[in-house]
Amino acid sequence: MSDYKFYLVEKKPPIAWVYLNRPEKKNAMNPPAWKESIPIFEDLDKDPDIRAVVISGKGSCFTAGIDLMGMAAELPELMDKEQKGGIKWRLVKKIYAFQDAMSCIEWCRKPVIAAIHGYCVGAGLDMATACDIRICSADAKFSLKEAAVSFVADVGVLQRIPLIVGQGIARELAYTAKYFDAVRAKEILLINEIFKDHDTLMNGAEALALSIAENSPLAVQASKDVLNYGIGKSVDAGLKYVASMSTNIIPSNDLMEALTAFGEKRKPKFTGE
Repeated sequence: MSDYKFYLVEKKPPIAWVYLNRPEKKNAMNPPAWKESIPIFEDLDKDPDIRAVVISGKGSCFTAGIDLMGMAAELPELMDKEQKGGIKWRLVKKIYAFQDAMSCIEWCRKPVIAAIHGYCVGAGLDMATACDIRICSADAKFSLKEAAVSFVADVGVLQRIPLIVGQGIARELAYTAKYFDAVRAKEILLINEIFKDHDTLMNGAEALALSIAENSPLAVQASKDVLNYGIGKSVDAGLKYVASMSTNIIPSNDLMEALTAFGEKRKPKFTGE
């Protein structure tokens, strides 16, 4: 069990459960939300007992997005009337830090599944698109909300969502800031699967995480690394990178175990070595 202010982390090997845990405020993301994610995902990355991560929200929803009022003290630059160069320079550094608070999910070598129910708005969509896989319950509601509150989404969603849904859909979502439901989210490939309610969603997330955990951690984590590397690269560059990755992880105890298990007609037991 974790000791964080915004998140609740439960390690139940081979799965870690990371909950946005401010249900009384619809998990609106206050300062601890942006500061705690990096150490959390660094720890999960290093933990050999964890093979997959599920991130979800406590209470009625995944998250209603950034807590604008709660973050005001962290961002005095936004209201500075002078807006001189030094002010801008400090602000851009803070934006970089907020970006890292989402990118750390992508940097974590363990696959991360977003299990979404209720609202997934603004920063919530930034977080969800940094995950490897997204599933949701039938009541999920999504919005790339920033344009409706006079912001440009600047912590990752505009870079990641076009890779998931394509440029045309991404631009429609960004420009209109409209809400869309679970059915539409699956239709545009933002969501892999819809579950009827929260309980079946969490059961589905666990089953998916366990199916990932059954495979060789070396191969799964190398696959995530290769897929991340390939974004924005040519096929040729990706092929050369994966050739190097394959060379680096073969041979392994996991490969020997796979061959032995096949010969003995049993399920392999991988160790990640």
